[in-house]
Amino acid sequence: MPNLTEILAGARVFDLAQPYFVGMPHHPSHPPFLFSLVKQHGEYVGPIGNSSASDALALGTHVGTHIDALCHFSCGGKLYGGDEAAAAQSYGGGLLRHSVDGVAPILRRGVLLDIAGLEGADALREDFEISAAHLDRAAEAAGVAIAPGDVVLLRTGWARYFADPARFINRVCGPGPALDGAKWLSARQVFAAGSDTVAFEKVPDAAMPVHVHLLVESGIHIVECLNLEALAAARVFSFAFIAAPLKIQGATGSPIRPLALVES
Repeated sequence: MPNLTEILAGARVFDLAQPYFVGMPHHPSHPPFLFSLVKQHGEYVGPIGNSSASDALALGTHVGTHIDALCHFSCGGKLYGGDEAAAAQSYGGGLLRHSVDGVAPILRRGVLLDIAGLEGADALREDFEISAAHLDRAAEAAGVAIAPGDVVLLRTGWARYFADPARFINRVCGPGPALDGAKWLSARQVFAAGSDTVAFEKVPDAAMPVHVHLLVESGIHIVECLNLEALAAARVFSFAFIAAPLKIQGATGSPIRPLALVES
């Protein structure tokens, strides 16, 4: 019987993360990605001609491919589980309840529901609302049944726009699940749900009902700004999903670099 190392060595790996670059897309309510070299080669040279370069970066925790902690949203002043948001937060300490440092490394079954493929489109229209009926059809087409604890990823095709920030953000107008789609996911007790858009939700919608239902009411994490194009092109609908958030104490989210592993 092969050991874990041998199994992993024979796996095909799909990188589901988008790149970070200066000027990259970011939701207007979150700070941008900032990057610069702070030391160039040749500024300090060692005795044998050795030199090093280094850099610095700054970014919001919801910029690029990232996961939402459950404390990212509240409703009526309450976090997931009924905790009072006001009593659990401070600018210096972040959130004391349900923050991202409490999210363990993720190793679960992932499922791709290709909504754009289902609709015969390279990318869904900006006003396209993903319903529970769409999710049913996509799961049937993929030949998968969603199980408790799964990570379910919805492809809209918008990853193709990521290199064009204005097109990707699109005034925060874009396709995503409706509330009945979110309830379809929560009824199946998924661990997390994600997509290739800046908001896992049909936007604009000031009430953000999908975020409220998943994060606050259901305790289901959200992953955004994924790149699902290679996975869909290979018609891989079930896979091992691996990711880990940074251990940022009190944070409402974290960048991740998720991977999909399948047998070669």
